[in-house]
Amino acid sequence: MPDTRSRPEVKAFFHADTNTFTYVVHEGRSAVVIDPVLDYDAAAARVSTVQADAVLAYVKEHRLTVEWILETHAHADHLSAGDHLRDALGARLAIGRGITQVQARFKALFGMGDEFVPDGRQFDQLLDDGDVLHAGVLDIRVMATPGHTDDGLTYVIGDAAFIGDTMFAPETGTARCDFPGGDATRLYRSIHSILALPEDTRLFLCHDYPPASRSAEAQTSIAAQREKNIHVGNGASQDSFVTLRTTRDATLPVPRLILPSLQVNIRAGRLPPPDEDGNRYFRLPLNRLGKAS
Repeated sequence: MPDTRSRPEVKAFFHADTNTFTYVVHEGRSAVVIDPVLDYDAAAARVSTVQADAVLAYVKEHRLTVEWILETHAHADHLSAGDHLRDALGARLAIGRGITQVQARFKALFGMGDEFVPDGRQFDQLLDDGDVLHAGVLDIRVMATPGHTDDGLTYVIGDAAFIGDTMFAPETGTARCDFPGGDATRLYRSIHSILALPEDTRLFLCHDYPPASRSAEAQTSIAAQREKNIHVGNGASQDSFVTLRTTRDATLPVPRLILPSLQVNIRAGRLPPPDEDGNRYFRLPLNRLGKAS
């Protein structure tokens, strides 16, 4: 049978400081934004919207109507600009329903008070496996792909799939599973649900950590991942993957921006509320993550 899937245009924005891709996906004037980034200077604890403003400029230039801001998961490596873009574009913000489990775990870690309720209300919609969203002529199919986090989703739009942190470029492998709620067995199964998509599906990464020999690349393929991914390619078994992933994760450092990122991202991209003095503060739980150096 002929392939009747649409082929939407995909504009990638690479945030070099966090190796993160943001996508504007559009067909005609209909558009969605996936995984927007808020700039953060860790040394000065200062946020800015340079990357998000580039996305807004592209949307304006192409006269797009953005109906949804979509998060593939609650990121631990960058702050989300989801709330900023939601306000600027009048769009709705969605994430996987597993965010409530992520919120509950990190509310406890950060000692957050009664002002924060871990029920997902900070987002406009919580998504489940098999849900379909509509944005003008775009149909967005939701696949639950947990393992890296509880709330991991893949968005399938026409012939394009936006796979979050499930897989990276083939020579880099797959996402870690040692965060609270991570599970290597679940990730293996999620990855294989993605690899079961039609062979010509374009896969778009959330991150790329390229070697010196090439620049960052947003797109990969099912064939490349099946054959060359160093963690799951060439028929790697579930048991071998779980062993490899568990052993490797035990050696990895804590992500550089995990503490500020999660305080923002479980709030749907909002900064912490002002304190009594009118200023906003991040909380740094001591001796709770990682190992002593």
